[in-house]
Amino acid sequence: SRALVVSEALLPAFSPLISRMPHLAHVIVSGASGQGHRLLSDLIQKASDAFEPASTSLDDMCFWLYTSGSTGFPKGAVHLQSHLMLTGELYGRGVLGLTEADVTFAAPKLFFAYGLGASLSFALAVGATTVLMAERPTPESVFRHLVQHRATVFYGVPTLYAAMLAAKSVPGKEELGLRISASAGEALPAALGKTWHDRFGSHILDGLGSTEMTHIFMSNRPDDVRYGSSGRPVPGYSVKILDEDGNKAAAGTIGDLYVSGPTSAIMYWNNRDRTKDTFQGPWTRSGDKYYIDGDGYYIYAGRSDDMLKVSGQYVSPFEIEASLATHPDVLETAVIGTEDENQLIKPKAYVVLKEGRQACRELEDALKQHVKTMLSPFKYPRWIEFVDELPKTATGKIQRFKLREKSRSESS
Repeated sequence: SRALVVSEALLPAFSPLISRMPHLAHVIVSGASGQGHRLLSDLIQKASDAFEPASTSLDDMCFWLYTSGSTGFPKGAVHLQSHLMLTGELYGRGVLGLTEADVTFAAPKLFFAYGLGASLSFALAVGATTVLMAERPTPESVFRHLVQHRATVFYGVPTLYAAMLAAKSVPGKEELGLRISASAGEALPAALGKTWHDRFGSHILDGLGSTEMTHIFMSNRPDDVRYGSSGRPVPGYSVKILDEDGNKAAAGTIGDLYVSGPTSAIMYWNNRDRTKDTFQGPWTRSGDKYYIDGDGYYIYAGRSDDMLKVSGQYVSPFEIEASLATHPDVLETAVIGTEDENQLIKPKAYVVLKEGRQACRELEDALKQHVKTMLSPFKYPRWIEFVDELPKTATGKIQRFKLREKSRSESS
């Protein structure tokens, strides 16, 4: 790297590394104090209002997006010049129907793949207005901006949608101008989507995207919403589900989801082994388990690393989580596999209760029974641990690997 552009708040984290980078020629700081380095504001003030654009082609490397770290250490996905434009056309305009009349507002920040498209490239592609928020996206701050700016399109994650619906002060439907919302990062529980639609009169389009694919490549549509599903592939993308032997999985059978499309990253930066494992010719291995229902909708079953095998059968942790989420006392939950006294894997649930609800043995038993009434009995969580919060990435994805580590340390 020849130059480092860094915010003043993050400069202390980079300072020990700067002297160890012999090729680094410039350090540019965004903030009030450069601490001995050049200020970005000074460069902007002196800059010309005209520039000569770089001569690039659509296949030139353009930007790196780092994965969120939901399964471990983040990886840098290398993307091309054409990818932002293509996601704006295929998903932003093609699925969301964005136009210059829209006012868009996204909770995810710009430095994540989801937020980069939602807050920047999609709006710029169609000439829409985008609202940026520096503060942390709490239910209160998000509702305030939705009402103040009369946003027509909102991008969030399931954790935030649940918190917004459970907030003490929720604006009325007439105070919002939403025509559509989008959800990604984690699968949206069906009950949550239906409750949002009943409350505000507009749908949440649940979709599946990834840092590796730049943005969302499978989604529900404004005129075709099936809550509890990820919808169908976005036009321009193809998907397939393979079984453990690498063959096409039968309808209704859980398998590994692969995606092919024009916005796939070309590699992980400085990570050859993971590159070969993930990017396989025209196909990208998503790391997600899916199956297709009888109507052709794609149903999320969980991350491949998170799947459980209980009584010899694959069990989707998301299926159990979605069942628990329908209980009126539950705000959010995460399910992992834990060994019982016979060293057999059984489901364990970590549950965050809504404000004012009290954890007790009676509620634990009620939640177990609640799942038994909705799913096959062998899928119910054998243990329930009530917690104040779940470990998450900055994008709101639950870090189940941290819960597995916690469970192992408690049992050892």
